[in-house]
Amino acid sequence: MQHIKFPQLPITILAFCVAAVAGMKTSEAASFSVIADGLNNTRGLSFGSDGSLYVTEAGTGGNGACVPPVSGQGGALCYGTSGRVLKIENGQAKPVLTGLPSIALADGTGAGGVRDIQFDSAGKPYILVGYGADPSFRDRNLGNTVLGKIITPDFQRNSWTTVADLANYELVNNPDRGDINSNPLGFFIDGDRIVTVDAGANDLLSVKTDGSNLQALTVFPQDIFTNPVFPPTGTPSNEPGQVPTPTEPPPGQIAIQAVPSSVVKGLDGAYYVSQFTGFPFPEGGAKIYRVGTDGKTTVYADGFTQITDLEFDTAGNLYALQYANQSAWKGNFAGSLIKIAADGTRTTILSGKGLESPNGLTIGSDGAFYISNQSDRPGQGQIIRVENPQSIPEPTSVFSLLTFSVLGISWLRKRKPSSSNSLE
Repeated sequence: MQHIKFPQLPITILAFCVAAVAGMKTSEAASFSVIADGLNNTRGLSFGSDGSLYVTEAGTGGNGACVPPVSGQGGALCYGTSGRVLKIENGQAKPVLTGLPSIALADGTGAGGVRDIQFDSAGKPYILVGYGADPSFRDRNLGNTVLGKIITPDFQRNSWTTVADLANYELVNNPDRGDINSNPLGFFIDGDRIVTVDAGANDLLSVKTDGSNLQALTVFPQDIFTNPVFPPTGTPSNEPGQVPTPTEPPPGQIAIQAVPSSVVKGLDGAYYVSQFTGFPFPEGGAKIYRVGTDGKTTVYADGFTQITDLEFDTAGNLYALQYANQSAWKGNFAGSLIKIAADGTRTTILSGKGLESPNGLTIGSDGAFYISNQSDRPGQGQIIRVENPQSIPEPTSVFSLLTFSVLGISWLRKRKPSSSNSLE
C-alpha cells in the first residue's frame, strides 16, 4: 500500500459511544510449516471444491507502459503480465492461470495485480484484480486490461471473462468524493452477490455474479489521530513528502484514510471489514467494521495494527491477520494472527517467529490456518500452514468494542493509497 500525503481537512468529530468489554487475553504456542515458497508478491488464497489450495501472485510488473502512483511521488508503476494463480495439490505448486496483468516498481515491489480468489457454492472461481492508481490512467496508458476488475477464469483454456469493473465505478461515481483512486483488495461471495472492498476508494461495493447492479454499500470515514508518530526526518521513503521536515513540526492532529482491506460474512448475516489504515500507520489504530443487514456501519473491534485479512471459523470465532505489529515505516514486519471470540476474548495464535508481512488467510478443512507470508517480497513469498493449538490463558486485559454511526462523510477528501509493499 503506497503511502499518502495528508489532505488539508477541517477536523470533524464523529459522535460515538464506547462500550468497554473485559475479556481474558490468551496466547497459543503455534507452529507453522512452509508448503510453497519463492513466490512473487503472493496475496489471497482459497480452497476450491476439489480440496486444492489456490493462491494468487500479483507478479512483478514488467517493461510495458507505466502509470504514476496515486501520491504523485516515488517511481512509476510499470505494466507486465507476470501475475498468475497457483494450485497447491499433493505438496506441489503448479500454475493454473498465467499472463495476468501486473504493475510494479522497477524492483518488483509495490505490485498491483491479482489480489484474491474465491469460489462460489457451485465451485466456480472468481478472481479480484487490484490496481492502485487513478483509473483514468488505466485505459489511457495501459489499454485493455483487467486491472481493477473482478474476473472469472477458465483454468483449462488459460483465459478469463470480466464480471465487473470496480475501478471504472470509482472513476464515474467516486462515492467518498475525494481523489480518484481504486485498489480493490479482498472480496466475499454471498450467494449470487459479490461483496468487495476498495482500499483506494475507501468503500464497500456489491455486484451480482452476473455483473449487474454494481453499487456502493457504504463509505468508510477518515480517522482523526492525535499526536501521531512519524518517521524521523531523513528516513528513506519513496514518498518523502510524507515525512515532516525540520522546518515543519509534526501536526498535533491528522486525518488519515480508512483503507479497508478485506471482507467476510458473520453468522449474524453482517459483513465484517478489516482496516489497514493510511500513513503513518498508527499502532493500535486499525479497526474491524461491522456492516449490518440494515446497512448501518459500526466499529466491531479496535486496537489492531494494519490488518490485511479476516476469516470466520464454523463456530463464529473471527481471526484477524496483522501485517505488522509496529508501524510499517519502522521496518519490523513481524505480524500476528489473532483470534476474537464472540465474547470479545482475544487470543494471539502466532506473533512473529517467522510470520512477516502476511497478507491472505484461509482456514482448511483440517482446521489449520493457511497464510500468504512475506507477501511484499518478490521471489521470497511463502504459503505457510499454521497449526491450530489450544488456548493457554494469560492475564486479563480489556479492549474496546466501539459502536458509532458513519456521519458526515460528504466532507471527506482523500489522498488514497495505492498498492505497495505494505498491502500487496
